[in-house]
Amino acid sequence: MLLINKILPILVLPLGFALLCLLAGLVLRKRLLLWYAALFLWAFSMPVVCNGLMRFVEGGTRRIPVSAVSRVDAIVVLSGMIRQVDGAPLGEWDDAADRFEGGIDLFKARKAPLLVFTRGQMPWQPDAIPEGELLSKRAVLLGVPQSSIRLTAKVGNTADEAVAAAKLLGDRKKIILVTSAYHMRRALFLFEHAGFEVVPFRVDYQVDDNSGLTVLRFLPSAEALAQSEKALREMIGLLFYWARSQFAK
Repeated sequence: MLLINKILPILVLPLGFALLCLLAGLVLRKRLLLWYAALFLWAFSMPVVCNGLMRFVEGGTRRIPVSAVSRVDAIVVLSGMIRQVDGAPLGEWDDAADRFEGGIDLFKARKAPLLVFTRGQMPWQPDAIPEGELLSKRAVLLGVPQSSIRLTAKVGNTADEAVAAAKLLGDRKKIILVTSAYHMRRALFLFEHAGFEVVPFRVDYQVDDNSGLTVLRFLPSAEALAQSEKALREMIGLLFYWARSQFAK
């Protein structure tokens, strides 16, 4: 299931879909398909498009201050922020390091007695250290007591994280969920489906709210294409899990 979730969306995301159109145009000798591929790729490579998609999945650009968050049973920080590199025992930060910092800030503000990290590990990386173990060590270095840290079982995606957290926490059902803003809608759906009462804490916003509309926003870039695909992947993931929940009823 994990491989299906990771691979199949590639065929409908802008880059994969454009390549399919390009291949079909070459094989069928249809020039229209070639133009369609180019225009499709250009559209999703424009910052104005990727920013619109990202704003939609983020659900707004205002980050809630820690002081405004209510006290709960546990703080759950989702994986997806560490890149493991030789010579770096605790790994190096990737783009979503705000997840870790947000969790630490919430714990130090005494918003929960427990800080939970998920043991994220991809099945095609069996030798990698589960991410939660590295985050736990980093948290201890920042003054979080080891006795207040909990680690889930090994997980491969957000759905696994929700199930593993439910098993770990048992009757502790009220949590603060910390993850990237663009990822929160899908994560919120899955954790609520797992029985949690969730207080969302969005971090790692991708859109600069102060960026004005200029001609540069219409010029294609590889970064904008990557952001468009990230936002679309979240939409596809949310639709997939919603549809699966409907069929399961």
